[in-house]
Amino acid sequence: MPEIGNSTDRFRKKDCIQKHREDTEFMNAISKRSDSERSGQIQSVARAISVLNALAADEDGMTLTQIAHTVTLPPSTVHRLLTTLQQERYVRFDTERGAWQIGVQCFAVGNAFLRTRDLVAITRPYMRRLMEESGETVNLAVRDHDEMVYLAQVECREMMRAFAKPGARVPIAGSAVGKTLLARLRTDDVSKLLTRIGSEHKTRRTIDALPRMEQELARVREVEYAIDNEEHSVGLRCVASAVFGHHSEPLAAISISGPTARITDERIDKLGKIVCSVAREATAALGGIWPQTNA
Repeated sequence: MPEIGNSTDRFRKKDCIQKHREDTEFMNAISKRSDSERSGQIQSVARAISVLNALAADEDGMTLTQIAHTVTLPPSTVHRLLTTLQQERYVRFDTERGAWQIGVQCFAVGNAFLRTRDLVAITRPYMRRLMEESGETVNLAVRDHDEMVYLAQVECREMMRAFAKPGARVPIAGSAVGKTLLARLRTDDVSKLLTRIGSEHKTRRTIDALPRMEQELARVREVEYAIDNEEHSVGLRCVASAVFGHHSEPLAAISISGPTARITDERIDKLGKIVCSVAREATAALGGIWPQTNA
């Protein structure tokens, strides 16, 4: 019996050794496959980022061939990346131009970056001072595709005052904060944007004709501030100027809002100059460059 027992133990030991060897080989195979998959995933992320960087550097958008040439990848690979990025709204395809452009989700990520960069924190002291100098509520807004989104507000002390909580949205073409950014776009881009979104007739003062809007934006470029003269809400006026980034691109807009009884025709030019002055200081504080005025 002891011998039989010893023989069984030997067989069991051999089985255990063989099983351990098989398990080890299996785990090594899994480990190698995981490393390969992980490497492929990292490569895909790196390629997608290179595509986004290429598109971000070109305001007019790029064709598939141009992107492939810029990032030195096969067009088929770039197309797969673009399709995935488009599904997640990081890129969009302009059918009129036949070009790929940065999508709205990049803007959302950019907004998150602006928050980490303390856009609101840096501009808030200037907003407070603007409120003190103007006596009106001050807002900070950024563009989100075809709308403007308010990020922050400093309320004035008046009983009757404008109010737009952070996160509220207004039309880009029917607001002073929107028009001050539209004024920095090319005329044909403005035309296409307005054609795409159509006119949202909020009040009888809403500018819904392209020729009138072009005249309005030309005036904004000349005086460097925009006016919402009861175009979005009856009885409310708004004066805004843009805040610019490192490449003189519009990052955001600072505005003052109040009832027409206080923001009168006689005060608008003075308030516009105050808003411009504060926007210039905020631009400098953010490390931006105020664009040269075209003569």
